[in-house]
Amino acid sequence: MFSKKSIITFLRAQVAAFIGGISDYGLMILLTEVCKLHFTFSILISGTIGAIINFSINKFWVFKNQSGYSSHINSQLFKFALVVLGSISLKSFGTLVLQKVFQIDYRIGRLITDSFVSYGFNYPLIKYWVFKTNQKQDIIKSN
Repeated sequence: MFSKKSIITFLRAQVAAFIGGISDYGLMILLTEVCKLHFTFSILISGTIGAIINFSINKFWVFKNQSGYSSHINSQLFKFALVVLGSISLKSFGTLVLQKVFQIDYRIGRLITDSFVSYGFNYPLIKYWVFKTNQKQDIIKSN
C-alpha cells in the first residue's frame, strides 16, 4: 500500500517535527512560567523558533531531493511561513478553547492540539506544497 520511501519520509518528518516540537514546547513553558507571558504569546514566539528548526531539518534531511524541487528556496520559505502562521494560529486557538471551555491545563491542551495540527495540517502541506518535487524528475528517476 505504502512504498518504503514514503514510510521513511513520513518517519523522518516525524523526527523533524519532534525535534522542532520539543524546542517549541520547552520554550513555550519557559516563556509562560518563567517570563510570565500569556501562553498564546509564548506559543507565537516558541512556534517561530520551532519552525526555523523544523524547516532546516525538513529542507536538508527529510525532503532532501537530488532531482530538484518544483520551487526555489525563497518560495519554500514563504510557503513554509504561511504553513507556520496557520499552524501557530490553530495551536493558539485550540489550546485557548481547550483551556477556557473544557478547563484543560494549557500544557496538556497544547499537546492535544499539536497532535491534530501536526498530522492533519502541517505534514500534508509541508510534503505536498512546500517541498513539492518536480514530477518529471520523479518519473524519470522511478523508471
